[in-house]
Amino acid sequence: MNAGVAERLVRFQQPEKTLTYLGGLDDARIAALFGLDDSAYRDLVEGCEAAVREVAADMLADPAVAGQVDRLPFRPGQRVVAIGESTTADRLSWFEILRHLLALRRPADAVTLTNLAVTGCSTTQALTQLPALSYHRPDWVLCMLGGNDVQRLGPGDGTTLVSPSETRRNLVALRDLATRRVAARWVWLTPSAVDEDRVAAYPHFQRAHLSWANGDIDHIAEHLNAQPEPTVDTRAASAARADDSPHLDDGLHLTLAGQRAVAGAFLRTLAD
Repeated sequence: MNAGVAERLVRFQQPEKTLTYLGGLDDARIAALFGLDDSAYRDLVEGCEAAVREVAADMLADPAVAGQVDRLPFRPGQRVVAIGESTTADRLSWFEILRHLLALRRPADAVTLTNLAVTGCSTTQALTQLPALSYHRPDWVLCMLGGNDVQRLGPGDGTTLVSPSETRRNLVALRDLATRRVAARWVWLTPSAVDEDRVAAYPHFQRAHLSWANGDIDHIAEHLNAQPEPTVDTRAASAARADDSPHLDDGLHLTLAGQRAVAGAFLRTLAD
């Protein structure tokens, strides 16, 4: 496996989240799944950790951002759990940036952040995570789902992986079922925007006849914005730009700069 592929896989894939039936997976076993030795695997993980810590420190150099972190409504000792797909599961994600923002700015508050997001997860699959969500007894749940539901299968305007009505049902069911089990505050995040030109040009998506469209993401965002809970609209922060795209070459996943922009949108929404 070449270095670029290994780096990308380790960044977005955490087998220990989905292979729980194998018992605790230590670094050696996880590294072997990627065809890496322990040292190479740990270097990649620690590199991601260092990168998000650096971004968080740079953001906090702005007094306005530091003030937003101070005003986040998480109380000392509270537990914050994220559910989502690759945008959140990413080791360079907005959620990991948030983790370091809180650790650097408010260390005495000891807010615990747990990332349950799984790359590739649809809203239907997320329903199976309800027991794990309850186990962590969250005070806050941050939910960013729907981006995989709207992938279109087949050439042209193919069918979505999950129908729009089912996506809406699943999102509401997730919230309702979870908040019956735990007394958690709920926060929505819209799926991030995609760079449609890059998606269309990406060879792997071309071969698999997969596509994504911002119009489909907009429909989910409209549904979330109509809910009574706070909604962080990430679309503007992650919109494609001609000068400096916030997306990787596939047009779907975000660069670290794109993740930083989403973290900024989260702060602006929750700190108000």
